[in-house]
Amino acid sequence: MAGLGLVIVIVAVIASMAVAMYMYTQYQTNFIEVNAGESVIVGPVEYIVTFDGTHMGNKDTKPENTFVKIIIEAKNISQEETRMSGGQFYLVDEKDQKHEAVYGEFSEEDLYGDYLEPGKPIRRTTQFDVPYDEQKQFDIIIRPTKEQSTVDTAMICLTNC
Repeated sequence: MAGLGLVIVIVAVIASMAVAMYMYTQYQTNFIEVNAGESVIVGPVEYIVTFDGTHMGNKDTKPENTFVKIIIEAKNISQEETRMSGGQFYLVDEKDQKHEAVYGEFSEEDLYGDYLEPGKPIRRTTQFDVPYDEQKQFDIIIRPTKEQSTVDTAMICLTNC
């Protein structure tokens, strides 16, 4: 009888470990790596990100260092409206430091927050205040919004890939 109880305990431990591993793999981040100009899908949105140069801001907003500007082409490939915001995008330098997007009225295409309608592509720009060196590699990270409920995260090599 004691042997049967021991078998039940061992089976229960193995089953709980299997369930834990399954749940872990379901919620682990899936990194998708591409180069600038290539298409990448994060959740219900297809993105193409390209480097658009550097600038020193405008009369209202000046950078501490240099603004690195990117172009974001986004298309909602789902059947429901979804949101895209500047908070989804980070620039990562060679020291693995993350830089958040800087908002300002630099052009009519500046990204603040947009709702993407199904099948309608949009084009936006945003910039990051970083110590720019054209010899160094910079990457863009795109994370999904909370509503998009996906584990996909894109890492796009922006310069010097």
